[in-house]
Amino acid sequence: MSNQPRNILLEIKNLSVAYGKVEALSNASLTVGEGQIVTVIGPNGAGKTTLLSAIMGVLGSKGQVNFDGTLEAVPEVEVLVGRGLGLVPEKRELFGSMSVEDNLRLGGFMRYRKGDKYLDGTLQEVYSLFPRLFERRKQESSTLSGGERQMLAVGRALMAKPKLLMLDEPSLGLAPLITREIFRIIADLRRQGVSILLVEQNARAALRVADYAYVLETGQIVMQGPAAELADDPRVIEAYLGLASKHQEMLAT
Repeated sequence: MSNQPRNILLEIKNLSVAYGKVEALSNASLTVGEGQIVTVIGPNGAGKTTLLSAIMGVLGSKGQVNFDGTLEAVPEVEVLVGRGLGLVPEKRELFGSMSVEDNLRLGGFMRYRKGDKYLDGTLQEVYSLFPRLFERRKQESSTLSGGERQMLAVGRALMAKPKLLMLDEPSLGLAPLITREIFRIIADLRRQGVSILLVEQNARAALRVADYAYVLETGQIVMQGPAAELADDPRVIEAYLGLASKHQEMLAT
């Protein structure tokens, strides 16, 4: 796996977010290259979700967001989705009363609006990646298990054909077996050419699948480097991979 991005797809410079007088994110800078999995690890409340929300334009921010060669002076969700940025939020935010297939088709709405004729082909690709969604395509999404809901959230984002997929805590609340499956899928997506920015509390699994990693603590990036090197760094081992997180070994393998 290459640790140096060939072509930069996303470049964030000095991104800051404040809630009133409290700065939740302070001068964060990171880069995601084409074909890379880049992960951001850190404890609860570190600002990981805030970072993704600011990149996407869900939260107001200061700093620079440069996506696919264009500087987004004021990031806007609809514009960024149309240009190929996808976000799978931590809470998944599915439409519970709609069927699995209708949720998926909604993910391709902007392509449909532009007259894209290949949505059905993308739908079949998603079903081949997630056979369980095909089996449950007529069910209401509210009837799905936690793991199936996560698959649906990822599948819905893929319907937009993103160049970069941002995943916010994809393993949160999932059983170990499903967690392993989700991480296998993340690796498969990269092999299919989807670049990924992964925010994840399960540091061991994230560092195992990623090319490059950033450590975010109290709103600031305090460490960065090739994921394999960070996994061997004594400070990371003590904070995230030590005895206190021994159960992550089971989830990561």
